[in-house]
Amino acid sequence: MSKKEILQNGVKQVFYEEEWYPPISDAIKNLTAAQACWKPEGTSSNTIWENVNHLLIFKERLLSRLHQDNTFVAPRNNDETFVQGGPNDDDAWQQTVKRTLQVHDALQSSLASIQEAELDQAIPSLPVWQQYLNILLHDAYHTGQIVQIRKLQGSWPAKRSYL
Repeated sequence: MSKKEILQNGVKQVFYEEEWYPPISDAIKNLTAAQACWKPEGTSSNTIWENVNHLLIFKERLLSRLHQDNTFVAPRNNDETFVQGGPNDDDAWQQTVKRTLQVHDALQSSLASIQEAELDQAIPSLPVWQQYLNILLHDAYHTGQIVQIRKLQGSWPAKRSYL
């Protein structure tokens, strides 16, 4: 299997199709803004919405690098990536979900159009293949957090099997 095929399989599993764990598309499906803003009492965890926006920043940064688009403005620090709207703003939450799916589609399309040799190009300092792999691992990690938050709030199905 080539690097590109491995990455394409990873994109499919992390973003779209359940294999070993739920993909992010399932983890954020059918949530209200209030649920996306919820966090357990007495903890310093991030909300679902904060996690989703955090993930979006890094994916949008990769897309801007791939397309040599210099309009992307990176946050000054990691804390600034964890932002969200209000618990009563369902329209804004649905826009975040839509944007998430669009960014995933754009990453998948960009990967499909990349030649195998381009995966080894460093932009700016890491090879493209490593940046994609970092995105996949980062998404899997935070998707687990999102699922855990949903379980704690009671918005995740008690029984779920895709085997």
